[in-house]
Parts: sequence; structure tokens; C-alpha cells
Amino acid sequence: MMSGAAVAASLLTRSTAGPLSSVLPERPVAVAPSPRPQTQSIRDAALDPQLLRKALAALDSHAGAIRHRDRIAIVDFAAPSSDARFHFLDVASGQASRLLVAHGSGSDPLHTGWAERFSNASGSNASSEGAFVTGDYYVGKHGRSQRLAGLDPTNDHAMERAIVIHGAWYADETMIAAHGKLGRSQGCFAVGDACLDAVFDHLGTGRLLYAARA
Repeated sequence: MMSGAAVAASLLTRSTAGPLSSVLPERPVAVAPSPRPQTQSIRDAALDPQLLRKALAALDSHAGAIRHRDRIAIVDFAAPSSDARFHFLDVASGQASRLLVAHGSGSDPLHTGWAERFSNASGSNASSEGAFVTGDYYVGKHGRSQRLAGLDPTNDHAMERAIVIHGAWYADETMIAAHGKLGRSQGCFAVGDACLDAVFDHLGTGRLLYAARA
């Protein structure tokens, strides 16, 4: 099992293109305001190095709960919802990709497109910061979804709050062209329906999803 330090060295030195080049569909030409999610080497990815270090530290500190360390995901809540801030890192191939993801309405009550506050409380409708481990898949009120368990004091109510990954129309990139930002969830990590399979395929179960501001 690789330590966070070993993973970090791998992330910073690998640059080989790999199988995630088709993670996201091509963006329609008309959707100019939205940054097109892209696949590139992790070394060149648009990811804050400080946030990456925090995620790798979480990978080590929660080693007992995270069974698979080959792939991780990081959500950069310092970026607005109009940015492709859901980062997917493949340690084996040295490749990274990213896509849009919505935050909770309780984190952005004025709907500015920026997550300004976070909560672990039921009924807050806010996003939570911290390390999550991916769980099983199910079909619920949002359709196909994936459960998440929070591993930190800042997000350890995720299961009882039903904080999950799911697809949503308001997380589609066409929202950027129309409104300059995505819609908001009730604290879940909502992505465009067309991207849901790619998210599920990358994460699987027992992997780290780390969400925070750098």
C-alpha cells in the first residue's frame, strides 16, 4: 500500500496520457462561458498544490477506512461552481481529469456560485468539508447514486444526512451558459447526468473523495 508521500511523488512526476481521455463529452460550441473539463497529466493539472497535499495527508490518516489508493477525487470548494472543480486523479497512469460539480444551497444562500460556509448538521442543506470514503450504489429519489461516509468531525454525519454523489439537471454545463453558475444541491455532490457513469467508473467503492478549500 502506498503512503501519501509515495503517492505525492507519483502524482508530481508522471505525465503519461491514459484511458481517462474520454471521461467527459465534448462541450457544445455554444457553451462558451463554461471551462471545458479536460484530461491532462496530474503534474500539469489545474489543482491547488496545497489542496492536493491535504488530500494526500487524509489518504494516510484514514488508511484504515480507504481500501483502494490507486485513484482519488478532490473537490476544490475555493473555486466557483462555474469552474470544473471536481478533480479525478489516477495514480497509476499519472493522469487527471475534472468536471463540474454543484455545492449545497446552505453553503451559498444567496446563490452567488461560491460556497461560503459549510456544515455537518442535518437540515443545513450545506456542503461539508473533509475526507469521504465512497460506498455502494443505489437508486433513490435522485436516480442512480453513490453513498459516501464522512471520515472527519466536519463531515461524519454524511450518511445520516444522505450526502451522496448523484446526477442532476442543474449541474449540467448548459447551466453555465444560461446563468453563469450551476444550481445548488442539498449538500450532495451533484454532477451532470451525462458525466455520472464516468464518475462512478473512476471512484468505485472504497476510495477517497476529499472536499475542502485550500
